[in-house]
Amino acid sequence: MPSNANIALVPVEGDLDVTSAPAVRRRIDRLVSGGCRRVFVNMADVGFVDSAGLGLILTELRHLRHLGGLLSLVNVSDQVYLALRRMRVLDFMPVRRAGARARVTSLDPSVLPLWRMTFRVDDGSLSEARNRVGELLATLPFSADEVFDMKLACGEALGNAVDHTCEGGVLVTVTAYPDRALVEVSDCGGGFALADDEELPETGAFAERGRGIRLMRLLADSVSISLKQAGDGTVVRLVKLVRPEAQAAAQA
Repeated sequence: MPSNANIALVPVEGDLDVTSAPAVRRRIDRLVSGGCRRVFVNMADVGFVDSAGLGLILTELRHLRHLGGLLSLVNVSDQVYLALRRMRVLDFMPVRRAGARARVTSLDPSVLPLWRMTFRVDDGSLSEARNRVGELLATLPFSADEVFDMKLACGEALGNAVDHTCEGGVLVTVTAYPDRALVEVSDCGGGFALADDEELPETGAFAERGRGIRLMRLLADSVSISLKQAGDGTVVRLVKLVRPEAQAAAQA
């Protein structure tokens, strides 16, 4: 795994305990030293977490938060999830159970958006575009961590779009609904389509884009790509759902 990645998925092989924690710590520290600020720890093979593993999680979380980044756990088994809840880890960081990806239903066509904003992006304004998306999403009932992740997901989509677009540039549209935010990134380069649950290309012309899509799927609740209805190019659609409790609080 390259040490200069902006977003990284770190696998844990076997239990996260006193024997495995040092190697995982070195891997995360190497990524952070290289500038990575968003780390997912893949717990799919973890059946047990001891005090050394817990200490690793909390230490690396504090370190990344101090640097303006974030660490989270994904593919956590039910047994480990319950243990982390008893240890109050869930109060401090995002933890996602195995198979617990949010179900994104189709938009009800009778529901009108709260607002919509569209702006153009070129290869010299990616940072400004990411920040603008973040500012728009921060007006909705999302946590700071959710906004942070969506900014990163949009950054991946924008980077791909700018690399593959024509002189017409890239358009970003942010639309707010009562239960979700929709971010669409449109380019005019070589087009292809990918449904939200479709397998990603391992080889071929779109393999590089596929790696970015995998990262976006870690950060957003839904990622799909469709051909533009008019002209050449693609539209990447990123959806972030408003948590029911946040939605209820916003409506109160």
